[in-house]
Amino acid sequence: MRKRTVILLAIPTAVFAWWVLPGPAQDRQGSPEASATIGKNAEAFIEAFHKGDAKALAAFWTPDGEYTDQTGRLLKGREAIEEAFKGLFADNKELKLRIDSDSLHFVTADVATEKGTTSVFPPGGAPPSRAHFTIVHVRKDGQWYLDSVRDTPFVPPANYEHLRGLEWAIGEWTGSTDTGEVERLSFDWTENQNFIVSSFTTTVNNVSVGDATVWIGWDPMGKNIRAGLFESTGGFGEGSWNQEGNKWSLQTASILQDGKKAAATYVLTRGGGDTLTLQAKDRSLDGKANPDGKEVKMKRAS
Repeated sequence: MRKRTVILLAIPTAVFAWWVLPGPAQDRQGSPEASATIGKNAEAFIEAFHKGDAKALAAFWTPDGEYTDQTGRLLKGREAIEEAFKGLFADNKELKLRIDSDSLHFVTADVATEKGTTSVFPPGGAPPSRAHFTIVHVRKDGQWYLDSVRDTPFVPPANYEHLRGLEWAIGEWTGSTDTGEVERLSFDWTENQNFIVSSFTTTVNNVSVGDATVWIGWDPMGKNIRAGLFESTGGFGEGSWNQEGNKWSLQTASILQDGKKAAATYVLTRGGGDTLTLQAKDRSLDGKANPDGKEVKMKRAS
């Protein structure tokens, strides 16, 4: 899969996609020069988008070019596409985007098709909207244009469906304890959304006193969400996630760098707004019980 920087436009029930940097693979009908030209056009497309120039954006289509959204609504011709862009700029601000291009195929020297997946991230950390796309690029009079852009509903990867319950936690979180410890917690999707990677750091007076990375994934045999833990000190472990209402608990068993065995249950509770609480419970070291950790209230930092 080739990943490209793009501009993606979310017009109510509609998405326009355009990629910037051509991937290295070319089939027998294509040429590096053709891909480079399409890439340069895309850079100009981005510049026009940043200016909010709907007319210039519509000009990237052929005069009778088409766009079909996920509902099957068809926009035909530059005038209709220009009006859609005007509506976009009036109603949507500060969109962020990602596109994964699965294939670029030159049907002839003057016609190329591209398929992939687009993601639009609205401001404020809300979940993204996604779509599969198919684009037909055509060259007329030496210039490459969009002749057809079609979106279809996004079918997420199988593991995404199992992990989406934790999507609310995607982002960075910070909090502090009564004793002055600063806790930082983050959750991020991997590129294919088959895993979530979490990082946890504790600092005192800006000095790290502990940090770990957790890979979260779906176990198709056990039919549950599991985790692999890796501490910066060299310790490692595993665990399983369970959900009860707005609480997610991670029950872990680890081997520390010195060979001692540690266990704990980390309870993540979703609060109102952009808050959560984190607490380590049922802690033990080599079978000897340790006190529960204090509950830490955290706020979303991004």
